[in-house]
Amino acid sequence: MPKRTPPWRRRFRVGRSKTGLGLFALKPIKRGEFIAYYTGRLISNKKADELWTKYLFEVNNRWTVDGSSRSNIARYINHSCRPNAETDVKKHKVFITAMKTINPGDEITYNYGRDYFNAFIKPHGCLCMACKQKAAVKRSEARAAKRRKEKRAKSRTKKRP
Repeated sequence: MPKRTPPWRRRFRVGRSKTGLGLFALKPIKRGEFIAYYTGRLISNKKADELWTKYLFEVNNRWTVDGSSRSNIARYINHSCRPNAETDVKKHKVFITAMKTINPGDEITYNYGRDYFNAFIKPHGCLCMACKQKAAVKRSEARAAKRRKEKRAKSRTKKRP
């Protein structure tokens, strides 16, 4: 009997991204369209604190979804400071929907939230494309300021006899 392809494989592909593995759209996804559930075992936050996995989604101050199972495609959705998707928690279910139109080939991202960002991302530096672009602009501006400063210093030394 042939192996059945999971339905999500017709809409998404898991592939290399700038931050590891990511989830990419194969077909257009309209703004507000449902993308996926963040699925897994529902465990207590106390138990979640004891686990050595990064695929945890805290749904409230008592419960966390352990999304470490590979069947959970939402685990491949990476963080971005400028996401194209968002999460909505209803009871103990996590819904992921598009915040804007996502084109084929685009990586699907959502903002992991302030607590996760401060605990896990900020200490190592954010690797999302929005932050990389912001850092590139800052580096470019710093180089331009340095050149202006050097040019002013050079022009001052030329004016002196």
